[in-house]
Amino acid sequence: MDNRVLAQIGALTDPIDRLRLLNKLMSEYQGSMTELASYRRHAIAEARDGGMTTEEIGAKLGVSHARISQMSKGPMAKAPAAIATAVPKVLVARSLPTDPAVRGSKSLFLMEAEQQGLRPDRKMLYVGPEPASEHIATCLQVEAGDEVIARRKMMTANDVPVRIATSYFRADLFADTRIAQPEFVLPTLQAALEALGYRFGRAEEVLTSRRPTAFEAETLQLEPDEWVVQVVRASYSTEDTPIHTLETICAATRHIFPIGQAAGADEF
Repeated sequence: MDNRVLAQIGALTDPIDRLRLLNKLMSEYQGSMTELASYRRHAIAEARDGGMTTEEIGAKLGVSHARISQMSKGPMAKAPAAIATAVPKVLVARSLPTDPAVRGSKSLFLMEAEQQGLRPDRKMLYVGPEPASEHIATCLQVEAGDEVIARRKMMTANDVPVRIATSYFRADLFADTRIAQPEFVLPTLQAALEALGYRFGRAEEVLTSRRPTAFEAETLQLEPDEWVVQVVRASYSTEDTPIHTLETICAATRHIFPIGQAAGADEF
């Protein structure tokens, strides 16, 4: 990790300020998850040594005291039975291919989860530039490592983290638009793209099952043996310009994936 970043962490004397910065950095620096998690555990310990209770730390950070307890044990630690039973499991459907009515809604996740009788919510984790991974670069038709705009959110259902959704956009097309701004884009991303002159033409979706990264395991509060399902949807305009790539990381044990059959004649 950059020594300047470590110096910035070390310069903060208030453990709560340090925790806030570390949470932000853990969203931005996925490759340094283990080191950041160690610093965060130390900051939690400092806050406790200063007389703060787990409940008080959680209240200041806007998370449950159970989550603070889990943070203090490391990103891949197995939660104690008392904590695990306090977080009920949920099952969320993620339909493939994405229905056009859902795709054009305020939020694919919010609409699908509400239709399933769940209580959904979302939290913005990061908005800004980052280097494109190989599969995102392929979808956006740029070179791997090129700067792209990322909008990363964490989704919960009945207060249980179930999904990380990141929208990627080409920086050369959208860096100077409101799509690159930190707040949620209202009324929808689709409306914002249309206002910029892009009309939806087609989409391609790819599903992959794999082990989670440290960042994904930490954010989704996964058990050590849990996997994730990655769904990448690349959207193109009517002129075949790559305008939006959505990477959804789903906690595998908390999702079901209904697969729709293509319209038209078919055989068994």
